[in-house]
Amino acid sequence: MGLFLLMILIVVFGCQRQEITHKEQDLVRVKSINGEDKKKVILLVVDSLMAQAIDKGIAQKELPTIQFLIEHGQYSKDMVSSFPTMSVTIDSSLLTGRYPDGHRVPGLTWYSTKEKKLINYGTGPMEVIKHGVDPVLFDALVNLNGSHLNQQLPTIYEDLARRGMKSGSINGLIYRGTVDHTLTIPPWIQVPTSLPKTIPVKGPDYLALGSLSDPLEGIKKLPDGLTDRMGLNNQFSISTVNYLVKENKLPDFLYVYLPDLDQKIHKNGPSNQNGMKELDRQLQSLLQSFGSPEEALNQAIFIIVGDSGMTQILPARDNPVIDLPSLFNDYKLLRQGESITDETEIVLAVNETMAYVYKLKADKLKDIAYLLKEEPRIDFIAWKEQEWIYAIQGKTSKEIRFKTNGKLIDPYQQKWVIEQDAEVLDLKIDSQHHTLNYGQYPDVLQRLSGALHSHPGEFLVVTAKPGYELADRNSPTHKGGGGHGSLGQSESLIPLIVSGTDQKPQYLRIIDLKSFLLKLLTK
Repeated sequence: MGLFLLMILIVVFGCQRQEITHKEQDLVRVKSINGEDKKKVILLVVDSLMAQAIDKGIAQKELPTIQFLIEHGQYSKDMVSSFPTMSVTIDSSLLTGRYPDGHRVPGLTWYSTKEKKLINYGTGPMEVIKHGVDPVLFDALVNLNGSHLNQQLPTIYEDLARRGMKSGSINGLIYRGTVDHTLTIPPWIQVPTSLPKTIPVKGPDYLALGSLSDPLEGIKKLPDGLTDRMGLNNQFSISTVNYLVKENKLPDFLYVYLPDLDQKIHKNGPSNQNGMKELDRQLQSLLQSFGSPEEALNQAIFIIVGDSGMTQILPARDNPVIDLPSLFNDYKLLRQGESITDETEIVLAVNETMAYVYKLKADKLKDIAYLLKEEPRIDFIAWKEQEWIYAIQGKTSKEIRFKTNGKLIDPYQQKWVIEQDAEVLDLKIDSQHHTLNYGQYPDVLQRLSGALHSHPGEFLVVTAKPGYELADRNSPTHKGGGGHGSLGQSESLIPLIVSGTDQKPQYLRIIDLKSFLLKLLTK
């Protein structure tokens, strides 16, 4: 779901070109001042990249560039993503080193008790229209980086700036830094909304965000029109990096977002290989911009990572969509586009295969959880009560509760107290040695805790069984395609390729990448 912005811009408004009058100074300030001998670090985040696609492509000899990087580096298939497995939350975790309890971006959509409104960064065209284009754009372009992302928690861009190092972001959704930039809003978006012509933002030294912020405007023609999704595409990202390389203007750290693969897999499912060969060619172009692949590894460290996996959603004939409103016939639900009233009892925030269910009235969360567990396609329902987190398994009614600071130690050296049925979250407990290991839900205790402590309010976390997805009245669905959001392995485990160094992250989790990157850059 990394293309939330383009869905709004293209589907709702169409596209016109505009003259951008604001000229950024990025190219003046972006080049590393640490000398030519210091390796640069280029992080390429490939939306919905999965190990099975890499392995299949290499076996069929269709991915020579990725194979080269693996043969000259390290390849891991089981890095753990954030939760919910949605791009804005994952990117926030990657760039801050924390799960949502730290960075405060709970999902692509969530309910703010402070503002008494549903926050939606752009889940799908129909939902955006119902919710209101104006608030969606304002939350996505102004509030996400400006106020929703925890202001007290530094991003890697802010940490690097304090160390006197240069950084850049190309098409990244989360980009908060210390340098002043301006997003330029086209007139055809300004007219039907309350957005100003320009929006001041803070970012890294170099900030590119499609046609909203293109420091190469007037210098290099990049694909940023209607058919090119306003610049939110792989070619825009790769062409920008290639320019910086050839002009000797690489910063110390460069984040590059490659979104194209996600759309294909959502439509056709995770087994679809379309897009992998094109990705490989684009990566080859990047390595060649240094002169040769070998020279690229002499000058830079390349890190390629997915953001989330996907689950194959069953075809329409198998009834894969769980219509959440139909489960709350006895409650007054907030309907999309409406405002909260004194009568509103339940608010739904659906993130594909995961959802937040907010309770605004006096019913106990456990009572609502017991209502939902009767739906056989729901995997489990979780909530918090004081220091405890509870989870109940759909249909079986098996329960578990857990909290921190116990005697059981997991593979990440986190300590837990666990009571009742460990099977609910597929935990493997060795009581004799005081250890626990995770099964089909990687790092589930910390990730679930992170989501349940990510923002104020009384709410449930609901997940769908593999093959199914949750939906509100106008939610986008992916029957026969791919979906993500949940905690299962297929949606949570992502590949990591590191080339140009023998260093490794302490743990294979998305939240451990930031400290790894800082170590590479400051050693």
